[in-house]
Amino acid sequence: MADFSKGDEVSWNTSQGRTSGTVVEKKTKEFHFEGQKFNASEDEPYYVVESEKTGAKAAHKGSSLDKG
Repeated sequence: MADFSKGDEVSWNTSQGRTSGTVVEKKTKEFHFEGQKFNASEDEPYYVVESEKTGAKAAHKGSSLDKG
């Protein structure tokens, strides 16, 4: 599984198609983001990413992100 760092350029799927942005933060413990609870762990981290197009932030599992 890929491991991402703050500042990495990544892409992911959305309902509108593929989009890209930057990793803002890596989460390895349970956290709340925009009213949702995420069960992140060392084995399955989540990443807060910022969209290049809109500036919106979202949390994604590492497995749903691709480099570049």
